[in-house]
Amino acid sequence: MSDVTRVYLITGFLGSGKTTLLNRIIKQFPRNRKLTLLVNEFGEIGVDGTLVEGDDIDTMEISKGSIFCVCVKTDFIKGLYELNTKVQPDVLLIESTGVANPSDLKKDLALPIFNDRFVFKEQFCLVDAGHFIDAYEVYASLEKQIASSSVFIINKTDTASPERIQETKGIISQFHPDPQFFETTYADIPIERFFDLGVPGDADPDSAAGAGSPPPEMSENELDQFLDDLLDSPDLEVTPPDALMSVGYRWTGQDIDEVKRIADALPASVVRAKGFVKDDGGMHIFNYVMGDWTLELTDLPRDRIKHVNILVFIGPPESMPGIESASQSGSWSSLGVFQPYSEETEHD
Repeated sequence: MSDVTRVYLITGFLGSGKTTLLNRIIKQFPRNRKLTLLVNEFGEIGVDGTLVEGDDIDTMEISKGSIFCVCVKTDFIKGLYELNTKVQPDVLLIESTGVANPSDLKKDLALPIFNDRFVFKEQFCLVDAGHFIDAYEVYASLEKQIASSSVFIINKTDTASPERIQETKGIISQFHPDPQFFETTYADIPIERFFDLGVPGDADPDSAAGAGSPPPEMSENELDQFLDDLLDSPDLEVTPPDALMSVGYRWTGQDIDEVKRIADALPASVVRAKGFVKDDGGMHIFNYVMGDWTLELTDLPRDRIKHVNILVFIGPPESMPGIESASQSGSWSSLGVFQPYSEETEHD
């Protein structure tokens, strides 16, 4: 086992293909090395963690907001502390929520309680070729993700013209003198270029950074006090770049066409929706990104799916009445609106 944990961040706006890239890395990752995943979801009901492939992979899920904002910063730091003291993986893959501002990650990894365990290696930014420009004009989180990334994966290139892809690259290039681009579909990039996929070698330049005896483990009270002091820091990122909300709806119908009808009736301001629905034909996965949607049969094992017949919708506050109106097209009942950064979260 290495003396350090190499950290890779997968960022990108909602629906850009982050989980697809995560699964590609998992499939190629050597089984004799210890890999941990941290999957962060914006809403209260998580779906992406279900889609992660690899039953034997150690996975930590954090929902209800971005790990880089104050709303779940405590959960994130406590999770990292557990990885540092108990799990000590060789590699940590972080899939951030699509509305994250990841610019504070390096500072979080360098907190003294981690004793130089974490070595930041790369930040991949997934870019939805067909929707990036429209989203960039509205949501500040895209600019923050671009500014802090180093590798840009222009994904879903089959949904955009060469001119639109070139315009997308031009926007990104405003933030970087020499950005590294990959144009692809299904997040298919040369994984081996960024990960040591062979057997761990004798010479490990990163290991020296974390060498030495670990500090005594903190008590729960000591860790809580450290976090209280951290959250009181005046330079902590406490506001999200975008005011988005999520709402869950339960489906109790029998006709799968009701899912198609609600998708077609959603207001244009909805940026993301996803979930699993089941009828007599089997289990379907619903995927919606800025007006484009699919409803496909899935062969995921039933015991992997935590939330059946529940769809999660994400959009700005003004989209919530439109989602409620769209739900009248079928047998849908609201599970409540969730806004991670507000005290006005509502539950039915």
